[in-house]
Amino acid sequence: MPQHKSAEKRVRQSAKRRLHNRYFKVMMRNALKAVKGADSKEALVEESRKATKILDRLATKGLIHKNFAAHRKSQMARLIAEFDQK
Repeated sequence: MPQHKSAEKRVRQSAKRRLHNRYFKVMMRNALKAVKGADSKEALVEESRKATKILDRLATKGLIHKNFAAHRKSQMARLIAEFDQK
């Protein structure tokens, strides 16, 4: 249990931020799953754009590492390139 008023406030803020961050991370995972589940090239490109926006936003805010975002964007670009070869 927190012993000071500032510690009590920090507990409240941490809980609120944890929920906020979890929401965005779930949104990111769902966007990445949508990219992998796309059935046409147009859908794949559109879902990739949406996921890229989310990844960039989360990397800017510090919720994910910038290299994680870059790696995922690279994977999506590879998926798009391989879609033509199938």
